[in-house]
Amino acid sequence: MADKIEQFLRSGVGGAIAGQLGLVVPDLERCASGTGLPAGTVVLAGAAAIPAATAALRAEVVGLGLSCVEVSGSDHTAHFPEGSDDKCDALVFDGRGLNSAADLAELHRFFSPMVRRLNHNGRILVIAEPHEDAGSPERAAAQRALEGFTRSVAKEIGNRGSTAQTLILEPGSEAAARSTLAYFLSSRSAYIDGQVVRVRGGIAAPEFSLESPLTDRTVIVTGAARGIGASISRALARRGARIIGVDIPPSAEELRGVMGDIGGESLDADITGEDAPERIAALANELGGVHAVVHNAGVTRDKLLVNMKEQWWDMTLEINLAAAQRITNQLLADGALNDGGRIIGVASMVGISGQRGQTNYAASKAGVIGYVDYMSRDETLLAQGITVNAVAPGFIETQMTEAIPVVTREVARRLNSLSQGGQPEDVAEAIAWLANPGSQAINGVTLRVCGQNWIGA
Repeated sequence: MADKIEQFLRSGVGGAIAGQLGLVVPDLERCASGTGLPAGTVVLAGAAAIPAATAALRAEVVGLGLSCVEVSGSDHTAHFPEGSDDKCDALVFDGRGLNSAADLAELHRFFSPMVRRLNHNGRILVIAEPHEDAGSPERAAAQRALEGFTRSVAKEIGNRGSTAQTLILEPGSEAAARSTLAYFLSSRSAYIDGQVVRVRGGIAAPEFSLESPLTDRTVIVTGAARGIGASISRALARRGARIIGVDIPPSAEELRGVMGDIGGESLDADITGEDAPERIAALANELGGVHAVVHNAGVTRDKLLVNMKEQWWDMTLEINLAAAQRITNQLLADGALNDGGRIIGVASMVGISGQRGQTNYAASKAGVIGYVDYMSRDETLLAQGITVNAVAPGFIETQMTEAIPVVTREVARRLNSLSQGGQPEDVAEAIAWLANPGSQAINGVTLRVCGQNWIGA
């Protein structure tokens, strides 16, 4: 839903002016179909101290069908001689062998010459290990330093549509990281930037299809009639899922239209209704149980706190947080969420950073983050292989954001490293990654879908 200002900035004349003013809006390549994995070269560099771990990582990259060139430390000239125009689509740096401040020089030696060889819409992945388990304060400092480096380099390459992330791999988690590597190396993660994601160790790596990982799996999506919810439903269906779409009765016609397009099931229900959890769980059980529930339904009722009516506060907390908790509890109590299932919440950047006039909304979305963190450590769910994660969208181009006054809207959509708002499909693709059976090692994560928004942690 880019408006006339953004269209002008993307035009020839507008682009030239934008470049002079530092307002470059890069064209982001998004995945319309297929895997979205890069066709070009992936360059992998690893520290000599951990050859076995780097070899395991390389095996997973190659297993994705990617062309991988491995270089030793800063020795990249054999593959990319000085003066050549050779480019690459991704840079993967395995920093798990860095043990001290002096070792961090490897970052400069590798990235300083190689980052200029990264194609537009390229990907940088920096691999770290949990710093709290590093074994020495010097090693812990070096491992945590990788996060600061990645967040900073992301801000340097964003004007080319390129992104950078830190993946924290617990020992032996390389095989379980395949779906995560596939997502962050692909164009499906176009609007994810500067994020830190932890992959748990000791998790069996199930087989999954890169193109259709959700085949024969059923997913509940609330608020599915329009906007982000409809995009989530379509994205999951493209990957093979059968969707149970839930939305309020006034949206029944729109809901049936979306579900009709993707072969899903429609359920007209106000999720705050007393009988809604039982109705949702009953339909889930009729269909053999579900493999994931996506709590997307939400509202905003914005007002300064001193002027906010109690009913607006209650409505926001009820829809955005309490109803999702009740539905989850009912699904679990009735055995309607299958083993190996996924509970996926939709939080918001506002829940992380706060926002004037949105105390109710911020509280509800921060509550989602807290709920996910706590539930992801529940022993019963862990025993059943059920993971609990969330996404936290930033400025996403929807009908709601289109109604924001133009100046406020333009400022809000540019406050990130990619200088633009995200699209509903960006949120949908993040949820598709979390719903993937191959993402079993991802648990307790709240992923920001914000283009590396400058506000918030």
